[in-house]
Amino acid sequence: MPRKKVETKKEVITELGLNEQTPREIVEELNKHIVGQEDAKRSVAIALRNRWRSRKLTDDMRDDVIPKNILMIGSTGVGKTEIARRLAKLVKAPFVKVEATKFTEVGYVGRDVESIIRDLMQIAVRMVRKQKTEEVKEKATENANERLLDILVPEPKKAGNPLSKLFGSIEEPEEKVEEETPTVDTGKSGREFVKKRLEAGKLEDQVIELEVSDHAKPMVGMFSGSSLESMGDNLQDMIGSLMPKRMRKRKVTVAAARKILEQEEAEKLIDMEEVAEAAVELAERSGIVFFDEIDKVAVKGSSGGPDVSREGVQRDILPIVEGSTVMTKYGPVKTDHILFIAAGAFHTAKPSDLIPELQGRFPIRVELKSLQKEDFEKILTEPQNALIKQYKALLKTEGLNLEFQPEAIGRIAEMAYDVNEQSEDIGARRLHTLLEKLLENISFDAPDMIKEGKTEVSIDAAYVDERLKEISKNRDLSQFIL
Repeated sequence: MPRKKVETKKEVITELGLNEQTPREIVEELNKHIVGQEDAKRSVAIALRNRWRSRKLTDDMRDDVIPKNILMIGSTGVGKTEIARRLAKLVKAPFVKVEATKFTEVGYVGRDVESIIRDLMQIAVRMVRKQKTEEVKEKATENANERLLDILVPEPKKAGNPLSKLFGSIEEPEEKVEEETPTVDTGKSGREFVKKRLEAGKLEDQVIELEVSDHAKPMVGMFSGSSLESMGDNLQDMIGSLMPKRMRKRKVTVAAARKILEQEEAEKLIDMEEVAEAAVELAERSGIVFFDEIDKVAVKGSSGGPDVSREGVQRDILPIVEGSTVMTKYGPVKTDHILFIAAGAFHTAKPSDLIPELQGRFPIRVELKSLQKEDFEKILTEPQNALIKQYKALLKTEGLNLEFQPEAIGRIAEMAYDVNEQSEDIGARRLHTLLEKLLENISFDAPDMIKEGKTEVSIDAAYVDERLKEISKNRDLSQFIL
């Protein structure tokens, strides 16, 4: 029996955690959403492919080949977080993005770093559970339909009292017998008739009464902060398993009832111990953790005050990055083969301001370049959900067709680059503020324009200059608005 579990676990890992795409294919996929930053894309693609390569090694060597963690350096708005976000959708692996500033040194108020691995495990469990649910979906649907039939065509109840064998015949009130007499033919032919109608989808809107478990509200906030978080989870699970399940009745349609019953039946068919075992393996071998704002916990020189806590965060992160075992409610999780990607702007601090031990755990350094005018033009038009495409789609819902002339796109990109150069460089986020200001009047007047019969609006360079000239010329005003 244990052998079967191990084989099932390996099947889950192969299907979920192994990214079969080549580095070139990964970069091509990222190119659909992110402009430029080829070095960062290549580094991430190689790191993912090395995961696939390590699976092909012998067991002895596989344990020694650890992932090469990546440090992305670049100002805000150049694509660091977007690469991580798209990566999460691309890979079939547990992925968690965390802000380094949310964590504090042990003894300070805030989340402890081990909660990162607990969050990663929750995601891994959800992924494995979802896959297992798909595997048993057919059987769960079959069982759910049988339970629906039991509700629609209940078993006939015998009139009379079961205690009559002991104490003699006890006559039931006439009204009681009438209530218990079923209104549906509960015989075999009646059940078959209802079953056919159910399978044909003719009873989907019929309202039935369903008994469902009443889930107690979670104890939110009772154990937030420090290492008490895991204790709170475990205590909550323990109390939940000791307390009897409370049931309540709900009136729902047959279609809604089937979904509820399918979920309940799937839970009965899934072995949660097997899910937990597979999820631990998945998180250990395929997990990816993205640390954002890592520069905010970097310390310049040696100083007291809040910087003590910042350096403490780095020292707490260090054991997880270099390899340790974190206890979770699903079992111990080793972090040796989890891939860590850190990112930061490093405006005021430098990567060398991180503690030396942590620097050594991020051997691959990638510098993301500041965006140029040409990059802004591509960001506006090329990605699958480019900004201009988004605004066109939004106004199209009103019936208004919005068109941008090529010279207008060039002027917007030029202004975004100029304002970034003159004031704070916030990368592609500058385009959001410029476009909002540019299209403010059109967005406001769109319903009235449709009423007046105007369905086409064309944006040219002159309109861009008219709406944004004051902002681009007046540096103080551009800093205030943008």
